[in-house]
Amino acid sequence: MLETRLKPLLEVKDVCQSYMTGSGETGALVLDNVSLSLKEGEIVGLLGRSGSGKSSLLRIISGLATPVSGTVTFRGEPVHGPFDGVAMVFQSAALFPWLSVLANVELGLRAKKVQEREARERALRAIDLIGLDGFESAFPKELSGGMRQRVGFARALVVNPNILLMDEPFSALDVLTAETLRTDLLDLWVEGRMPIKSILMVTHNIEEAVLMCNRILLLSSNPGRLASEIQVNIPHPRNRLAPEFRQLVDKIYALMTKRPEPVAREGSFPGLGIGMALPEVSTNTLAGLLETLAGPQFKGRADLPALADELGMAIDDLFPMTETLQLLRFAEVAEGDIKLTAAGLRFAEAEVDARKKLFGDHLLAYVPLAARIRSVLDERPSHSARKARFLEELEDYMSDDYAEETLKSVIDWGRYGELFAYDETSETFSLENPT
Repeated sequence: MLETRLKPLLEVKDVCQSYMTGSGETGALVLDNVSLSLKEGEIVGLLGRSGSGKSSLLRIISGLATPVSGTVTFRGEPVHGPFDGVAMVFQSAALFPWLSVLANVELGLRAKKVQEREARERALRAIDLIGLDGFESAFPKELSGGMRQRVGFARALVVNPNILLMDEPFSALDVLTAETLRTDLLDLWVEGRMPIKSILMVTHNIEEAVLMCNRILLLSSNPGRLASEIQVNIPHPRNRLAPEFRQLVDKIYALMTKRPEPVAREGSFPGLGIGMALPEVSTNTLAGLLETLAGPQFKGRADLPALADELGMAIDDLFPMTETLQLLRFAEVAEGDIKLTAAGLRFAEAEVDARKKLFGDHLLAYVPLAARIRSVLDERPSHSARKARFLEELEDYMSDDYAEETLKSVIDWGRYGELFAYDETSETFSLENPT
């Protein structure tokens, strides 16, 4: 029996996935040689920042997407498309609004040609299990967000999958609703009442991962690689305030803020060329964070978990901000801590015009794409350039979506730092006062 439980239900070996460029060619890697396994009786979390390919990996595992290379096997058999042993819960329940709760839950069984009586009995049991007894005839518009997500769970569980895949299933819910649903699911799992053997979940919430998972797989970003594997040996129910819980949260923050070794690219700064995807973070948000860190509570230095708690942010919100401050040399991030540099402290204490000048200087010095745009504008007699000129260059390094996001960030930052102007209507960069 023990040997059966230890044998992997699912194995992923050397999976790679790539973006497609605007020209339809294979572009930058999303996932690079990712391997993992999933055994019976465990909850495994995929934790990583935006750009780590968490959701892409989950879609490949479910059979909804095909990798460029590598294999996925379920009980030793190759996966080539959706298969019966797995069910997925998404961020949004995505219910059919014209169907009742019962009909929504029955849907998967009807697709599998399960007889009507059996389908109804199984659906009613799943609805009862997930805590929606009495709402069978209700329609989605009558339910709260948390209740709609419970219907999504019931719909996944009713097919009796071996593996339940969850793609940030609590992220769209308010804090209290998410906590209630998370606790209820954990209770069902610990009590052995869920008809599944294992759970693989994507999350951007470090505390959620430590609260729920037996193992946590940390993925690095751009491209996604398996960076660390962490065993969570704290028995359920877990106490968020317990020292061992907080120590593990701190350890994961430290691992996720560990800076990778620079990788040189031809024609670029080491590991920091124009092909670097940039997060969409507003200058107002950056200024607010610098002021918070420089204030009396943190005095220029903060433990990231404490900062996240103070701001009420998950890592997908906080890390892009702290990484941008680090990129611009306004802060240093390491070992789960953030510390303002001398320039960061000057910015926090400066008046508006001095802030804009300092920001613009750092943008030119440390963001090659901003320097490239300014250089092109300086060199051209018209002191202008179309957005498409830079967008096409970015699409050689990243997906269309990341290229748009990266360029939008530089536009916003460059405007704030008064490096250039940008006209949305004509999609043209220019110098307001060329010299």
